[in-house]
Amino acid sequence: MNPKITRSIAAGPLSIGGQNPLALIAGPCVIESEKIAMEIAEKLKRITTDLHVPFIFKASYDKANRTSIKSFRGPGLNDGLKILQKIKTELDLPVLSDVHKEEEIDPAAEVLDILQIPAFLCRQTDLLVKAAQTGKPINVKKGQFMAPWDMKNVVNKLEESGNKNILLTERGVTFGYNNLVVDMRSLVLMRDYGYPVVFDSTHSLQQPGGQGTKSGGQREMIPDLARGAVAVGCDALFMEVHPDPDQALSDGPNMLKLDLLPELLKQLIALDQIVRPLAGEATSNH
Repeated sequence: MNPKITRSIAAGPLSIGGQNPLALIAGPCVIESEKIAMEIAEKLKRITTDLHVPFIFKASYDKANRTSIKSFRGPGLNDGLKILQKIKTELDLPVLSDVHKEEEIDPAAEVLDILQIPAFLCRQTDLLVKAAQTGKPINVKKGQFMAPWDMKNVVNKLEESGNKNILLTERGVTFGYNNLVVDMRSLVLMRDYGYPVVFDSTHSLQQPGGQGTKSGGQREMIPDLARGAVAVGCDALFMEVHPDPDQALSDGPNMLKLDLLPELLKQLIALDQIVRPLAGEATSNH
């Protein structure tokens, strides 16, 4: 069965889904500092511009669900949004970050091109409704505890709140303790709702709480899962990257080393160029 064509969702100056080429949502897990965030954004822009990949910069202003109370969480809402605004303005990039509470949504929506709902919060009706009411594109990460068909209820909550600018992200499902696995069928099933589907190739390899006071991960397998997802058919890849993941302040074990990205993207572009025309062919023959 060939991949399906989804609706196209505008995010800033670019569009995700439809017949648009594979997009990349990438950046560090958390804003560690303005300097580091800007350096990563600049390098990502160079890489994606050279390869003609639509690119959205992502970074969290607050990691509200860290394993330990002592873990680094980021600069917070106000300072974090200022940094994201600077990246957006100076580098002319669309930006994405996650919102955790209803009161964050209005100020976040003034800066962000896409509001992201974290996986642990994807069933929170009030959060979804408030985010939807901004009219901004909403990227909802499928909970690690949810089946792909459960996301239909999430879609309904957003649609009933007047928003059809929806992205759905697969980020793995709980498999026993401290482990996640990916069922690639999820990409196909969620695409049936008509909205673009994103594959999170880094958090899918997270080992939640696997190192006691922090999470582990298997970043060496990021290329394998990313290639698999593009071959199955997805509209964008979500990928956390860092110049030195071993020194990262959050999620280092499942972040891709930034220098490895260009060669991986070349492979993924080649796969997407094979798969996407098949989707168009299936639509025209339907």
